[in-house]
Amino acid sequence: MRAVRRVGFGVAALAAVGFGAAASPAGASAAPHRVGLLKLAAPHTAFNMTQSNNWSGYDQGALEKSTLFTSITGTWTVPTATQNKAGEAESSATWVGIGGGCLETSCAVTDETLIQAGTEQDVDASGKASYYAWYELIPVPSTQVSLPVSPGNEITVSISQTLPAVWAVSIKNVSTGQSWSTTTPYPSTMGSAEWVEETPLEIGTNLGLSSMPKLSTVNFSGATVNGAPANLDSSEAMQLVNGSGQVLATPSNPSPSKTAF
Repeated sequence: MRAVRRVGFGVAALAAVGFGAAASPAGASAAPHRVGLLKLAAPHTAFNMTQSNNWSGYDQGALEKSTLFTSITGTWTVPTATQNKAGEAESSATWVGIGGGCLETSCAVTDETLIQAGTEQDVDASGKASYYAWYELIPVPSTQVSLPVSPGNEITVSISQTLPAVWAVSIKNVSTGQSWSTTTPYPSTMGSAEWVEETPLEIGTNLGLSSMPKLSTVNFSGATVNGAPANLDSSEAMQLVNGSGQVLATPSNPSPSKTAF
């Protein structure tokens, strides 16, 4: 499962996200399917609304916005991943989703459902990078989809409820013109919406967040919810921090349009 996340017009640090953020080492990634290894995205595991141990980006809550979330979109450029620590396998996930986050800024209540889709940027122990697109319905592990992606490709993800408990998920590689989509049943409680850079949960011989590779800056744009501009607010931004409280990634302030970071 993927943990606290969100990204917009820029996140700076380990995994740089947003308006001119610089990439650095962080700690976890989305779901590459390695032999003997399972990766999942996880609902928000936060210290508070503004900090998370696995997400960096923007999180909007149903109590904060006085509405449930039935659709979300976001666009980003697939970042380049390079090895942060020699001999270490490292992973990162860039995504948008509904559920899994804080329902309001104090983060007293979170949504434990999560439907999400995005791209994975991983580096194996030898330093070789790999990239792919995926979607996930918590608590089921993420599924890699048949849509080639490469660093520098512009990706747009759209998730929307088409019928009660039925969702349409689409991932478009704007750079190549190729796309993938599916319609699936899922009992979301629609309590939050987010744009995130994440260090995924890794299940194999060990259980824990994966290490994050160095990433080029990740910028989110075209953020909408419920068919309208997302109106992102700086109070909704989340930093990625490690267990010692060290800040690994910080999203930038929203763009003037409040649909990017």
